[in-house]
Amino acid sequence: MRIQSEPNELAEPTVPNEPNEPSDPALSAVTSERRQLINLAYRLLGSLADAEDVVQETYARWYAMSPEQRAAIDSPGGWLTRVASRVCLDLLRSARARRESYVGEWIPEPVPDHTEWVGGRGGGATVDPADRVTLDESVNMAFLVVLESMTPAERVAFILHDVFRYSFGEVAEIVGRTPGACRQLASSARRRVRASHAAEVPTPAARRVRLVRDFKRAWEAKDIDALVGLLDPAAIGLSDGGGLVSAAPPTGGGERIARFLVAVSGAADLVFLERTVNGQPGLVVQQGGVTRSVMAFDFAGDRIKGFWAVRNPEKLQAWGVC
Repeated sequence: MRIQSEPNELAEPTVPNEPNEPSDPALSAVTSERRQLINLAYRLLGSLADAEDVVQETYARWYAMSPEQRAAIDSPGGWLTRVASRVCLDLLRSARARRESYVGEWIPEPVPDHTEWVGGRGGGATVDPADRVTLDESVNMAFLVVLESMTPAERVAFILHDVFRYSFGEVAEIVGRTPGACRQLASSARRRVRASHAAEVPTPAARRVRLVRDFKRAWEAKDIDALVGLLDPAAIGLSDGGGLVSAAPPTGGGERIARFLVAVSGAADLVFLERTVNGQPGLVVQQGGVTRSVMAFDFAGDRIKGFWAVRNPEKLQAWGVC
């Protein structure tokens, strides 16, 4: 069975410039898959830089084949998807060792609001809508963090099936397991996602915006009491500096987080900007016009449950102009 793939839309700012539209229809069909592959690889790896490397490697393998070999492939998009997914799977299997050597907390790379995270495809297996993760949901930071707790096979099976709507038969070709085993992998991954927010009261979108805006204002005003009122008493704050810049250790408890934030806000020329981070309200902290930190938030009811502050400059390259 060959995987069928449909083109999607991904805004240009986070994707390297593509060549002019080729006149060869077959070549056009291949190059048009680039955005779909970036979308897929980012969700599998949590890193836009790694996703772009995967796509580059995928195309290198395509063009390493002879013209006759390429012409014999009925579905170039399906071939590219299989190869990209397998490269991601290999990277995920080696990621544990890389993460163990990473300095401090590892947080997925944040992406700015000008990225249109759409994609997937029509058709595919019929799934209960309640079990389907939407494409927008699949890039929010809380979701990506849960994905980090999954095994590589769980993550690939879940993303391909529940997010991009490939059948388990198609997923099995990529993961190298039976369709039944892939169904179990996706089910296990789905339980992890549900358990991560099982007891929480959903926070409406408008309320999330208000919470982040009030958080920004309270932080700017160094108002500890206001910050405490916005944070859940058991809130957690995580920071990722990658060993390249200073990053605070995990901080727990609303009051401790509030006092820490006020303490670090004394740095000169800090500017706090409201920005969409991975599809959710977030903050960008700049100093001297340079982005120093990107913050994504987790919400529960009327409070901020926690945040992830990415300070590693290697993960902030897409945030040069905000």
